[in-house]
Amino acid sequence: MPDRTTTLADHVRGRHRDDPGLAADLEIVLGAIAASARTLSRAIRRAAFTGELGLAGNENATGDAQKKLDLLANEAVVAALASSGLVAAIVSEEEDTARRLGTGKGARYIVCIDPLDGSSNTDVDGCVGTIFGLYRRLDGAPEPTSRDLLRRGSEQLAAGYVLYGPSTLLACTTGQGVSGFTLDEDRGEFLLTHETLRCPPRGRCYSANLGNLKGWHPHLRKYVDYLTEKDPGGRRPYSLRYTGALVADLHRSLIDGGLYFYPADSAHASGKLRLMYECAPLAFVVEQAGGRASTGMERILDVQAGSIHQRVPFVIGSVEDVILYERFLKDGGPA
Repeated sequence: MPDRTTTLADHVRGRHRDDPGLAADLEIVLGAIAASARTLSRAIRRAAFTGELGLAGNENATGDAQKKLDLLANEAVVAALASSGLVAAIVSEEEDTARRLGTGKGARYIVCIDPLDGSSNTDVDGCVGTIFGLYRRLDGAPEPTSRDLLRRGSEQLAAGYVLYGPSTLLACTTGQGVSGFTLDEDRGEFLLTHETLRCPPRGRCYSANLGNLKGWHPHLRKYVDYLTEKDPGGRRPYSLRYTGALVADLHRSLIDGGLYFYPADSAHASGKLRLMYECAPLAFVVEQAGGRASTGMERILDVQAGSIHQRVPFVIGSVEDVILYERFLKDGGPA
């Protein structure tokens, strides 16, 4: 059991003793993300008092209505990462283009981030989150290039998410398993509370927006029928758990097993979720925890990004559950 005194910085240094330079960089960049999460945790809890609930009146780069907290979250993340001096640019859901931050040789990283996932939940006091992935730059040019920005998820150095719920939890990986850190509000620190997070091979819950069911591939409609059929020997029916916040639904699958899926539909032929700052970071986390993530046809971490706001179909969670989903999508049945 963790001793509840290990900080995120302590943990990173311990995991990367063999590469002190990388450990120092990860400590700074992940520390900046943690600092922005502390800021957001307080801002979310006080939003009803500070007038930060409700719509901002704008749309983001992919056409979603922006909430006031979306904009606050984006600026908190930008400020924290800019102060690190190590980040050349961020790719954010709330920015039309990559936002330039640091300059010079020291700015050797790219961060892809969804500052406030599930922001539609803010006005109903539901869970929300932050999703992030970290890449090392490939080019030495003064300005970040498309080669720096458009990557495969398998190239990530680190990834994680923050869940703002009854507590504030930061789960992350630097390629050596997944650990969870809970914000101790008295100390103002994220402390290690979940030393090793592992995704069970199978669960009994699924998360999906069934409002889109009629627009899905017929094979996936058959899959939902299969999940909800009564078959005690096969651990069915599965229970539906869907919050409208990807981070919250994914976290449930990571802890208890099961899967989350958001396939292509008649309104979103390429899927709805964004590859670079939603799907790829979470895929890295879940694979490091023993789970699986794909488009239904291809491993998410193998998908080469073609644009910073590229959308993809997405399924993620327990290995056996995701494999069964993929089988249904391909063949229309479990066998």
